[in-house]
Amino acid sequence: MSVHVCSLILDEPQVIPQGGYQVVRFPFGAGESYDAHGMHQVAQPDGYQVTNWRTDDRAGLIWPAADGWGSLTAMIQWEAGDYTELRDQFVRDPLGLTGDPVNTTATDHRPPSPGMQCFTKHHEIFVHPGVPLAVRVSHNDSAPRRLLLAEFKLAIHSTGA
Repeated sequence: MSVHVCSLILDEPQVIPQGGYQVVRFPFGAGESYDAHGMHQVAQPDGYQVTNWRTDDRAGLIWPAADGWGSLTAMIQWEAGDYTELRDQFVRDPLGLTGDPVNTTATDHRPPSPGMQCFTKHHEIFVHPGVPLAVRVSHNDSAPRRLLLAEFKLAIHSTGA
């Protein structure tokens, strides 16, 4: 049984506007920690080419390389702010690329703690090639705030014989 793994890291601040959910974007190439199965590429499986990972929400997509049971993990670190709530979620097809409805899961609404806001999350779902995944975040501060560090990981375990 093989396991397909994609492990992304964002280690530069990313500004998140107040209000609705925002896909967390991740760099390609040397900025990645691991993508041996080509699940986070500039040239995406549907033919789209990402030209700027900092501004294109497609830079937040992991495209599963196989059908299977997906273990999703995220780590999110926010700067301190005037939040009363921070939100995060995993989502299938967050940009509506497949024509199916956006499918969110593992949505958390969190009250802030003193200082910097650091969270981890884990959830498991069935994943399929052609249905990209992302982690999205939101906050209710009155001004845009920065993610200081984020990670997004997918491990696909085969469910076949």
